[in-house]
Order: sequence, then structure tokens, then C-alpha cells
Amino acid sequence: MLRVGLTGGLASGKSFVGRALANLGCLLIQADELGRQVQEPGGEAYDGIVREFGREILTADGSIDRRKLAGIVFHDPERLKRLNALVHPPVHERRRKIEEDFARSHPDGVAVTEAAILIETGSYRDYDRLIVATCRPDQQVERAMARDHLTREEVLDRMRRQMPLEEKVRYADYVIDTSGPKEDTLAQTRAVYESLLSAKPRSLSL
Repeated sequence: MLRVGLTGGLASGKSFVGRALANLGCLLIQADELGRQVQEPGGEAYDGIVREFGREILTADGSIDRRKLAGIVFHDPERLKRLNALVHPPVHERRRKIEEDFARSHPDGVAVTEAAILIETGSYRDYDRLIVATCRPDQQVERAMARDHLTREEVLDRMRRQMPLEEKVRYADYVIDTSGPKEDTLAQTRAVYESLLSAKPRSLSL
């Protein structure tokens, strides 16, 4: 089984690319969804997060208000580090189990993990190939404003806190430019998929 990382920047099109790869036959694992699951009541990270950040982050039904939690850690690197220490290990374990189950039934399959900070955390090294979805900065701003209902200033603030896309592409085995029409992005994704089908895991190709 080939393990592929998929990353990009804020609203750079990585989720669109991920869905396209899934439609072509890849297993798609969305790290953000796993992160949401481990923070649900009964999830592996729930109790630790409530202890760390207090019950004021909970909604009326006892769920973690992820937007409120994000607001707490966004400007506080130390608290963000503590949150990541609670969330990332169980997310990693869930992803590993999903990959193992998929590998048993699809030994020649392609498992794609979509995550925002693969490069920043160094975990991109865990994958056989890395795809970076990119677009123009003005498109990131427009897409994020429309999708997340943020102001231009809020989007720009988030972008300033991320690794620039031009730096991320230096780590990529494949770059998919989502700036153009969706048909162009789908054609690029299809070409990457065809290449992945014949690719060998790093450990076997050395």
C-alpha cells in the first residue's frame, strides 16, 4: 500500500483534490474529521481538553465548542501546543488503524491523508509521497471569506500564521494548482493518481 500525504494552505483546494482522489479509488483519511471525533464526548482527547481549558468551552449539550477553543489557542502558541499534544496522538492512532485495515484488503491501494500541517509538524516524512494543493493568495482570501464567513483581515491574519504555499511546494512530490477551472484541477489530479498507481513505497524503492 502506498501512503500519500495531501496538504496545502488555507482554502487552497486540498479538500477538493482529496474528494477527487477518493472518487478515483483512493482511501481518503481526513485528519480534521478524526480530530473532531477524538474531541467528541467519549473521545480520547475530550477529558484532557476539558481539564486543560475548563468547562466554559462546552456547549449546552456538553460538546466542545471547537470555534471557541480555537479562539483561545489561536494567539497563544503554548496553549496551542498543549492542545495539539492532546489531540494529535489519538488522531495518529486512529489513522494508523484505518490504514492497516485498508492495507489488508487493498495491499496495492493508495491511502491519502489530508491534513493542514503535515509539513510544519514534520509528519510529511511518514508518507511515501506528498501532494501540495496550491492557488493564488487572492483566491485563498476569497474562498476562505466565502466558506468560513470570515472578514478579509481575519483570513489574512490566519494566512500570515501559516507556512507560505510557495515554501510548501518545495517539499512536494506533486503540486496540483487549483487556480483554474475545476476541470483543470480534476485533470491534474487524475494525472497524479495515475502516477501514484505505479509508484513504490519509499522503503521499497531505496
